[in-house]
Amino acid sequence: MPMTLDQLVEEASQLPADMVSELVDRIMLAKHGGIDPKTDTAWRSEIQRRVDEIKSGKVQGIPGDEVSARIRKIVGR
Repeated sequence: MPMTLDQLVEEASQLPADMVSELVDRIMLAKHGGIDPKTDTAWRSEIQRRVDEIKSGKVQGIPGDEVSARIRKIVGR
């Protein structure tokens, strides 16, 4: 008999966080197809550019609580 959704969630909750992340990634890829290599390359390049800007001091990050407050203000919460 196949596992129920509740059983799957219970089993997954017992796994280490990195395994859960891998499981979610694999399910998403299986359901929605693979990642386009051009898109993946573009995103990796963009991520590296942003990390380099932060490390060099060219830009500064915004604290998460400030970002959350801005979002709450925009959505009216």
